[in-house]
Amino acid sequence: MKKIVIAAILSLLILPVTAQNIQYGVCPGCWNTDSLGNHRVVLQVEENAKLARAVIPWRRRDNYPGKKRIIVQDAATGLRINNVKIQSLTRETGDIFFEPASGKGTYYVYYMPYKNEGRANYPKGQYLKPDTTASGAWLQTVDDKLPPNVLVSDMQSIDQFNSFYPMEMIATQQETAELVKHNAGRAFLVFPEDRAHPIRMKSDLPFRWIQNGPTTAFKGEAAKGENFTWQLGLYALENLDELKISFSDLTTAAGNRIAAKNISCLNTAGITYDGKPLLINLHINKDQVQALWCLMNVPSSAVPGTYHGKVTVGARNTSPQVIEVSLTVTDQLAKHGGVDEPSKMTRLTWLNSTIAQNNTVIAPYTPLKVKGNTIDLLGRTVQLNTNGLPRQVQTWFTPEMTGYTKAPKNILSEPLQFVVKGNDGQHIAFKSYGVNFSRVEPGTVEWTAISFSSDLRMEVKGSLEFDGFIAYTVRVTALKEVALQELALQIPFNKNAATYMMGLGQKGGNRPADLEWKWDVAKKNQDGAWIGAVNAGIQYSLRDEKYVRPLNTNFYLTKPLLLPSSWGNDGKGGISIHETANGVVANNYSGARTMKKGEVLFYNFNLLITPFHPLNTNFQWRTRFYHRYNNPDSIKATGATVVNIHHATPINPWINYPFIEHEKMKAYINEAHEKGLKVKIYNTVRELSNRAWEIWALKSLGHEVYSPGPGGGFSWLQEHSDTDYIAAWFVPEIKDAAVVNSGMNRWHNYYVEGMNWLVNNVGIDGIYLDDVAFDRITMKRIKRVLTQAGHPGIIDLHSANQYNKYDGFNNSANLYMEHFPYLNRLWFGEYFDYEKNTPDFFLTEVSGIPFGLMGEMLEGGGNPYRGMVYGMTNRMPWTENADPRPIWAEWDAFGMENSEMIGYWSPNCPVTTGTPQVPATVYRKQGAALVAIASWAAADTTVQLVIDWKKLGLDPAKATITAPAIKNFQPARSFLPGEALPVSKGKGWLLLLSQPKK
Repeated sequence: MKKIVIAAILSLLILPVTAQNIQYGVCPGCWNTDSLGNHRVVLQVEENAKLARAVIPWRRRDNYPGKKRIIVQDAATGLRINNVKIQSLTRETGDIFFEPASGKGTYYVYYMPYKNEGRANYPKGQYLKPDTTASGAWLQTVDDKLPPNVLVSDMQSIDQFNSFYPMEMIATQQETAELVKHNAGRAFLVFPEDRAHPIRMKSDLPFRWIQNGPTTAFKGEAAKGENFTWQLGLYALENLDELKISFSDLTTAAGNRIAAKNISCLNTAGITYDGKPLLINLHINKDQVQALWCLMNVPSSAVPGTYHGKVTVGARNTSPQVIEVSLTVTDQLAKHGGVDEPSKMTRLTWLNSTIAQNNTVIAPYTPLKVKGNTIDLLGRTVQLNTNGLPRQVQTWFTPEMTGYTKAPKNILSEPLQFVVKGNDGQHIAFKSYGVNFSRVEPGTVEWTAISFSSDLRMEVKGSLEFDGFIAYTVRVTALKEVALQELALQIPFNKNAATYMMGLGQKGGNRPADLEWKWDVAKKNQDGAWIGAVNAGIQYSLRDEKYVRPLNTNFYLTKPLLLPSSWGNDGKGGISIHETANGVVANNYSGARTMKKGEVLFYNFNLLITPFHPLNTNFQWRTRFYHRYNNPDSIKATGATVVNIHHATPINPWINYPFIEHEKMKAYINEAHEKGLKVKIYNTVRELSNRAWEIWALKSLGHEVYSPGPGGGFSWLQEHSDTDYIAAWFVPEIKDAAVVNSGMNRWHNYYVEGMNWLVNNVGIDGIYLDDVAFDRITMKRIKRVLTQAGHPGIIDLHSANQYNKYDGFNNSANLYMEHFPYLNRLWFGEYFDYEKNTPDFFLTEVSGIPFGLMGEMLEGGGNPYRGMVYGMTNRMPWTENADPRPIWAEWDAFGMENSEMIGYWSPNCPVTTGTPQVPATVYRKQGAALVAIASWAAADTTVQLVIDWKKLGLDPAKATITAPAIKNFQPARSFLPGEALPVSKGKGWLLLLSQPKK
């Protein structure tokens, strides 16, 4: 009875709307959105009159409509009506007078015109302010007492995607007040909704809920095996804390059952990206709307019929409400849980996926082996001390980085140690009780070690994974109140394993003799460094238990690092790197502090042992990327073997959401495969297209998936979102507007599942990553699903240079090193300067060679001469002068596959120039060698080749030195042994050393 009374009262409130029988629809292509906006009202002037008055019940969700321009247009002429007077513009109604220039007929009111300012790919949508175009004489004729004489016939949006109807048509204040009044005494109201009507607004009720009223029943229909979803919309009449939702079994009259364990609520529980249980303490403020997305995995064995059950919703200190659920299960069987139809929200279950979480060993890595306190992994060895810290770390890679040696290279000159000094400056001695291995598996080895002093207890937990990543949790507990002058982690490097460095404000290159660094997390994404040689090194980073991965790629300042309370110590901590008689010491200190009895500090840190594996030079020579959407025949004709399909292309239009045009993508990939090409797609998680089917469910999770921010950006985001977001990449041609991901969250579970689906249903051969916003856990999962069942799983990473204020002055290689073990190629990248640098910068920060990787160049087409010293070419296609095909042709003519790459950094390189600024790299095979020479000299110069003919396997009396003609690279030329070689500034040569075959 209450519901009928409410409906009767509300019918009086909405009579002006219903009486006009307004139609809600779209009109694609009917007007220019860039000048008129995305929405309009269609008015019908039904009598010839000199003055028209329209009262428009538009029910707008945007705030401050009075500060936005309206444009009245004559449909007959297409001209703007200048004589317009605004009586009032509110969120609920617009009251306007205008002169109907063509008399009786149709007129349009465009009510949110905007213009885009700022960068094309990062627009700042500005709504036009009200203007006055009416003449003073006409305004004098306006009679404010004239009753409305215009019919509001239609509310139109430019397309369905921009439409507000029905879930963004707001209830009026009076309607909402009446609803609240007639439900006095309740803590909240429940409005069940099907998946076809995602709840979109938090601060307003949709008018649809006023029409339907709250209810305690939900009816739905699902197929057998379907991942069925529905919503419960909660409207809080008071503040709600600790929201709880529970589900009963669903049963039929015949006793068939869908167990409650198959049902969950996305907003209150789930599985984290790293496979841990997630419980959400959900709070809803008074007068706010919260969507609760309910997920049900209907068993494929479910007997068709109608199942009945209950959902109980409550909060602390409130009376729970019970919603009766009636679900009809049809005889149809959903394929893959229905995920092939994402518009039905069937993929929301992916957010809680644990696929590929098991830390199985990924090729080319080998299972870990433990013998005593020594752990062996691919190309590396870790020896543990009794305190659980590394006593020695060794690598077994050749200086050329193309194989393994018989004798190891020691990275450390002494064991890692925590140096603790009391207030008197004296070292505090710890007694260690040895290493206890708690987990020994092929992919992971874990151990603990406990050490005591009279004042402190230090518990070390270590975990080494098959790729060389070591995570340390170091828990320091005060056994009594203690004043410390210092607590520092010292990493002593052998000098021959500490040639280079990057991080801590240092660009990649030769390590400085001394460095002093202090924490500055507000501006700098810096918490550690990589120090090493080409074939041996360690990256380390300092953390505490509250570490949260910051944002990167233009957004670091929005969500920076948290200062670790242990290492940072209110600004007292820092890092000092200096040379000693025995090597190089990285002293990571935290400074003076006092610890109370029982106080705990976490001095956590991570180590990453480099390189990860030898160079796969054959992959570099035979795998040639084409970075543009084109027809497969044209791509194959270039000599490329792999095509990278970027976003904003016909088969992958929406950034990081490659599912909408998947049928076109599959057809393209099938054709490419028939022609011997592999196809990779652009797909990552840093930002997400607003075209994602699940956008409203993701928004219901608050800041879990979408990062908080100032809002703004393209008009769609401003019109359909609350202001709390960060607008990201925008593609003007297709109006694809992305929003920044918040970091590590359950969207990564969806991402891995999505990749799995693309591999198995679309046939992708890998992914092209454009910077990375996920950690190594997600990267490993991605590699596992991409390489399943023999799929190639090729991953190449592009990064724009992160060494700038917006990215916190971090080095791209340092930032993404944790992902390097799973990459096939690097592409560093935009804003990298290939000209104004040094060979050591090119080697460490661009080439990838010290980590077992090889790369490509981008910015300005790269420097082909310097690139060849590292086996790199430029991007294809780019510009004519940056076309790699002439180099590819020379590779093929020489026969680069199975040649041996001996870089200038190796003491075994058989060709040198005697000039450090003009290095030479040799590609050696039986009977011939290709020598790449590049100049970093300040001016044109000449060099004298010093050739070890014996190492080359060539007879100097018979050998020839020629420069083959290579378009846009070098002219044909011959040189005599011992002849001076002219080298132009910033250029070089590619020389063929050979002798006649017998």
